[in-house]
Amino acid sequence: MQQKITPFLWFDKNAEEAMNFYTSIFKNSKVVSIQRYPEGPLEEPMKGMEGKVLTAVFELEGQKFMCLDGGPIFKPTSATSFYIECKDQEEVDYYWDRLAEGGDPASQQCGWLQDKFGFSWQVIPSRLPELLTGPDTVKSNKALQAMLKMKKIDVAELEKAYNS
Repeated sequence: MQQKITPFLWFDKNAEEAMNFYTSIFKNSKVVSIQRYPEGPLEEPMKGMEGKVLTAVFELEGQKFMCLDGGPIFKPTSATSFYIECKDQEEVDYYWDRLAEGGDPASQQCGWLQDKFGFSWQVIPSRLPELLTGPDTVKSNKALQAMLKMKKIDVAELEKAYNS
């Protein structure tokens, strides 16, 4: 089935660097295509974009993304994030450590992080929703309170809080 909706990411002048960064992290990933701005002098507002990414397509875990170098006009916002469902703590640690590298530590909270390109990611173990929506609301609330104090999600600490 063809993907109907594709996230389109705007970068100042580092789309190719970001695309290579993301495809190096996700095991099932690839760069599909890159179209570049032409070489030679360009007119405003594209002056200085010669050879940069006009549009590119890449895939992460089967999810297609498009990107471009469009200059400093638009910046990423934390109002949109990419959710990574992780099977266990090892997978949480893997994605967190790589995506957080060079990002803003002040933006890290409750499993959310901002990468070095300004895009937000949620690195969430599949166990988290189970603990937060379990049948025992007192236990679920304890897990929620523990999660609210975390940056990277720690499954063992959530389990400990839930079972306390």
